Amino acid sequence: MDADDIHKSRKVMFLDKGPKTEMSTMTTMTSTTTKMEDTQDNRSVTEVALTLVEDVVAVAAQFVEEARNPIKNIKWITHGEFTVEKGRKQIEKFISTWEYQSRWVHYTEFIKKEELNHSIRYIYCVRWSIPTAQVPIPRVSAAAYFTIKITKTKPPDTPIDVSYIFEGHSLVLRPGMARFREKWPRDIIEAKNILMESITF
Repeated sequence: MDADDIHKSRKVMFLDKGPKTEMSTMTTMTSTTTKMEDTQDNRSVTEVALTLVEDVVAVAAQFVEEARNPIKNIKWITHGEFTVEKGRKQIEKFISTWEYQSRWVHYTEFIKKEELNHSIRYIYCVRWSIPTAQVPIPRVSAAAYFTIKITKTKPPDTPIDVSYIFEGHSLVLRPGMARFREKWPRDIIEAKNILMESITF
């Protein structure tokens, strides 16, 4: 083999080494990327699993709480028995089943009557506040709006349909379906107090 052949042979060897090195680098990069993706996938799966476990534990805890301390309700009057005053008293009786600290005071008043095609709605407002020795008449209160629906086509012995909602909330509640949370009126009052403090007269 002469010098030219050796020179050509070396050239071929060098040329052959180039692509192999690139292929090796690409394989390593692909392997690293795959490992990173696997790690991210594992993290995502772990996060989803943790969220599911937390939800299951929360539901289980709620189930146990409701089994030990069931949500209270009252026997509501019928369509035939209903009057505006009886409706107000029924709301007061229902609220008396709620659990809250004695510092809270509330009163219920009839607001308006809405006549619709197939029903009549009676709207009541229950105002909540916390009077103190320094402020016996609080500047702000939290309101819960109760709706008693009388359906014109239902027989007189059918119980009235009752729903309620706290101001600032979008969730419509029904008696016996949700446990009252003292946090609801407290959050409303705190938000109003913050707003009042930010306004200069």
